[in-house]
Amino acid sequence: MKNLTQHAQFPVLVLFVASFFWGLSWLPLKSLNQMGFDGAVLIFFSYGLLSLVFLPLLFLQRSYLVSHLKPWLLIFLLGGGANFVFNYALIYGEVIRVMVLFYLLPLWGVLGGKFFLHEHVDAKGWLAAGLAISGAFLIVGGFKVFETPPSWIDFLALLSGFLFAMNNVVFRANQDFPMIPKLSALFIGTTVMSGLLFFIQGAEIPQDVSLPAWQLLAFYGLVWLLISNYGSQWGVTHMPASRSSIIIITELVVAVISAVLIANETINLIEGVGGVLIVTAAVLEALRNTDEEKRTT
Repeated sequence: MKNLTQHAQFPVLVLFVASFFWGLSWLPLKSLNQMGFDGAVLIFFSYGLLSLVFLPLLFLQRSYLVSHLKPWLLIFLLGGGANFVFNYALIYGEVIRVMVLFYLLPLWGVLGGKFFLHEHVDAKGWLAAGLAISGAFLIVGGFKVFETPPSWIDFLALLSGFLFAMNNVVFRANQDFPMIPKLSALFIGTTVMSGLLFFIQGAEIPQDVSLPAWQLLAFYGLVWLLISNYGSQWGVTHMPASRSSIIIITELVVAVISAVLIANETINLIEGVGGVLIVTAAVLEALRNTDEEKRTT
């Protein structure tokens, strides 16, 4: 019987499930925040639990870590920063707005590949970048942005997408980087950065939070985040970039639909057009990846 992990569609299923969990990640985050966990405390404990699980595994690969410390530290800073800022924005911001602004990934991916990896950018790449910029402009209010500047949550959402795209540039430059060191850098980086904010704010561990709330936090950290992070990284590394780029858009679709149905969020016509432009940019970037794969095969 053929091994399930070798089945052609298995990575697609894994990435789809992980993307579904990412798209719904706002739900446990906002629920836990309402139960009494401040943003920095919530992120610190949830990613701290994952870090504790991965530390022994990282120790077993310490020889590899020593010889590849630079890319590990880059993932620690960029990936950890992206996770921290993204989660913080989701906790305090509007789900649809944060997710759409985060999805300026095509713009940052094109620019990062051009200036850091010296990749050739064709017409599709520049068109994707232009559509992404146009979509973001509409999402933050169009020409009204010159009257009322975007909020700090908008800035965090944009920053999270930028950091995540730069982290992906590091991934592309180090494609043989094993899963355990890669994920440990993401988890530990997120824990350290949220811990720093926790310390700077002078926050305290909440004393009036119920036991079920702590149990939900443990479940979110050890199960939900593990499925989201491990599944997405495993799926991406086991399929062509063109396919994974399309499937990952599931995150945005699930987030928007769930926010409308569960959180009663709304999106006006201008914001909707902006979202369509950004999704179109993501599809164009996926098609560009397809062309690149054909040239290298």
